[in-house]
Amino acid sequence: MYPSHRPRRLRRNPALRRLVSETSVEPRHLVLPMFVREGANEPAPIPSMPGVLQHSRDSLRKAAVDAVNAGVGGLMLFGVPTTHDAEGSGAVDPDGILNVALRDLHSELGDDTVLMADLCLDEFTDHGHCGVLDEDGNVDNDRTLQIYGEMAVVQAQSGAHVVGPSGMMDGQVGVIRDSLDATGFGDTSILAYSAKYASAFFGPFRDAVDSQLKGDRKTYQQDPANGREALREADLDLAEGADMVMVKPAMSYLDVLRDIAGVADVPVAAYQVSGEYSMIEAAVANGWLDRQRTVLETLTSIRRAGADIVLTYWAAEAARWLQDARA
Repeated sequence: MYPSHRPRRLRRNPALRRLVSETSVEPRHLVLPMFVREGANEPAPIPSMPGVLQHSRDSLRKAAVDAVNAGVGGLMLFGVPTTHDAEGSGAVDPDGILNVALRDLHSELGDDTVLMADLCLDEFTDHGHCGVLDEDGNVDNDRTLQIYGEMAVVQAQSGAHVVGPSGMMDGQVGVIRDSLDATGFGDTSILAYSAKYASAFFGPFRDAVDSQLKGDRKTYQQDPANGREALREADLDLAEGADMVMVKPAMSYLDVLRDIAGVADVPVAAYQVSGEYSMIEAAVANGWLDRQRTVLETLTSIRRAGADIVLTYWAAEAARWLQDARA
C-alpha cells in the first residue's frame, strides 16, 4: 500500500490544480515601465530589448491607454532627453520630457491607472550617474538630495500619483517626503527603491535611456553579495516615510525579496529588469524556451517570493494572457 501520502492526487487535473494553487498573478499586480523620447516623431525600437520602444509623446499615449485597457495596475515612466548636463537640469524643468509626458498621461488617463515616475538623475546627467558630482568626481549625496526634493514636487505637479526614487542616496525618502508635504502634495506616494543592486542585468536599460554613464555605480548601489544590508536599507526607508518598498532586480534576488516581504508592513514591489527580460527574449528567439509559459512562470516566482507588485516589460502582454485565460 506504500506510499499512503500521495501529493499527486491534488495535481491530477486542471480544476484541482487551480483549486489548490497557492500563488496567483493578476493584471492588477503588474506595472509597465515605459520610455518616452524628447523630440521623437514616432516610436523607435530598442535593439537590446526586442519588443520594447522609446515612444514619442503620441505613441506613449496610445500604448498607455492600451495597457490600462488590458488591466495593468500602473505605469512607470522614464524620460529620454535630447540634451544632458552635469546637474541633470532637465529633470526639474517643468517642460522637460518626463514632466511633459506625465502631464500627457494624466490628461489622458486621470485616475484610471496609477501613474508612477522614475525619480533619478541618471537619464539627465552628462556623466550618467544618479546624482551630481563633487570636485573629486564622486556622487555628492546631500547636494543630490536637494535636487531629488525639487524633482518630486515637479513630478507631483505634473500628475504623478507615485514617485519612485531609484538613486540609492542616503536619506532620499525623508527629503522627498518633506518636500512633497511642504508643497501641498501630501497625498503623493513614494515607492522607495530600497534594495537596488549594482547589477549586470541593467545593461539593456542603459540603451533604453541613452545612458551617458562613465564608470560604475558601486559606491551607492548595493553589493550583490549582501542580503542583510537590504533589510537595513528597507528599514531606513520605512522610517523615513516610504509608502512602498522595492527590490531590483527581481529574479536573481528572490531571497532578498522574501526577506523584505517578511518584515515590511507596506506593499512590496520587485522590478523584473531589462537584462532579465532580454535574456528570456533571446532564448525564445533561439527556440529554447516557450515564451508565454516562461514569462508567466517568472512572474509567478516573483509573486511567490513576496512581491505585491511586479514591474515588468511584459506587463501589458501578460495582462492580456491572464484575462484570456479567465475568459
